Amino acid sequence: MFTRADGTYKFARWGRPIAPVVFGVEDSAVSVFKDAIEAVCRLAKHEMAETDPELGANFMVFFVCDWQELADTPNLDRMIPELAPLVDRLKSADANQYRLFRFDDDGGIKACFLFLRMDAAMSELPADTLCLGQAVQSVLLWSEAAFASTSPLALTGDNVAILKPDVANVIRAAYDPVMPVAAEDTSHALRMAARVGMLVA
Repeated sequence: MFTRADGTYKFARWGRPIAPVVFGVEDSAVSVFKDAIEAVCRLAKHEMAETDPELGANFMVFFVCDWQELADTPNLDRMIPELAPLVDRLKSADANQYRLFRFDDDGGIKACFLFLRMDAAMSELPADTLCLGQAVQSVLLWSEAAFASTSPLALTGDNVAILKPDVANVIRAAYDPVMPVAAEDTSHALRMAARVGMLVA
């Protein structure tokens, strides 16, 4: 879940309270997204905040219909200098989502920019399912392969989306106070497995 395509191991969790802001949707959808983030934070025993003292908001979510909207957003290129080539890559890949992380001096996540293009596949998802899935994928620096072939969510008999127990246990283990906020050595995976085993037991 944290081994990247090039074989390197890279883990990071949030090193500060998460202060989210959501753009491009109605207020009702904003509350759904913030509720999803709050639910994941409760699971991780991590804090949310109204504002970040350094950045104001440190988890910025942008809903767009077309990637060009990002390029046309005033001043966004000041926060994301690599915005123009990123938009070109997203267009070329016909992507519908992208997460860009910033890190603090300890390697922990200090900011996340989440971009969601509401294509047909995204638009078919119920709002709470979409928001919970995105919150889960933004709470840790997962590898690009972690959820490439399977969702972190499962459906109950009532067709309600819930977090898969194994993914929930990884998040809880990752935010255990005894674990580091960041790691690039594979021995961290063994420590994580041990913490998960204790949760399962």
